[in-house]
Amino acid sequence: MVVTTSGAVTPSSLEALKQVKATEAEWDARLDAARRETEETLHHLRSEGEAAIRAAHAEAERDRAVRLEHARAEAETEAEAIVADGRRAAERAAHSEGRRPSDKRDAILEVVLGSFEED
Repeated sequence: MVVTTSGAVTPSSLEALKQVKATEAEWDARLDAARRETEETLHHLRSEGEAAIRAAHAEAERDRAVRLEHARAEAETEAEAIVADGRRAAERAAHSEGRRPSDKRDAILEVVLGSFEED
């Protein structure tokens, strides 16, 4: 017969406490390992995300530069066409009747405003 006094621990309950303590320690270790693994994964994912953002930004800058160069080339081509048209028009005006545009003003106004005359 086992006689216990108040506050005394029986050998079987001492083993149970040791087992509970060992289980707690095991789960604490597992939780710490899971936390470390999660933190490492999160750090790795953040690094990959930041690298992807930097790569996308660099690609966007390259694309912007290419588009800007194309736009400049198109604008230059269009400007050259406008200047060429102006030169041809000036040349035609210089070789036609009356060498000044004001000489043709009355004829042009008559043609344009003639359609507004009342019948």
